[in-house]
Amino acid sequence: MFGRKKVKVAEKRTVLFVDDDEIVLVSLVKGLQDQPYNILSAKSGEEALEILQHKEVHVILADMCMPEMSGLELLRTVRKEYPDIIGMILTGYMQDTELQAAEENREVFKLIPKPWKLIANFETLIQRAVDKYNLQDKHNTVRR
Repeated sequence: MFGRKKVKVAEKRTVLFVDDDEIVLVSLVKGLQDQPYNILSAKSGEEALEILQHKEVHVILADMCMPEMSGLELLRTVRKEYPDIIGMILTGYMQDTELQAAEENREVFKLIPKPWKLIANFETLIQRAVDKYNLQDKHNTVRR
């Protein structure tokens, strides 16, 4: 085995969907079950934070309008403790100036308009977030 390098097998990434509407969560999980990443779901920001304490998550897609903690509040909280997680917001309010500012300031990777079922490239948007995480992870590894 002279000159052979061990090739690191790419880790399967995990995407966490957060929405207080269980029908939306079930639809997301079923619709994306064949994708090349693990899928987790949470019905609230608090539940998402609990999951993060026990599972490694790479991408979060959160609904903007949830009781107690909005998707943006969740992502801002997550960013403090887990700065490498890529966050996206599912929203029916694309014109919201706070959301637009969050995207421009890179607090949010992408804003995805509702209804997301009408977006032909929905799976591609999620895969782009996973790819961004992978690139960021590779960059961090090289820097170390």
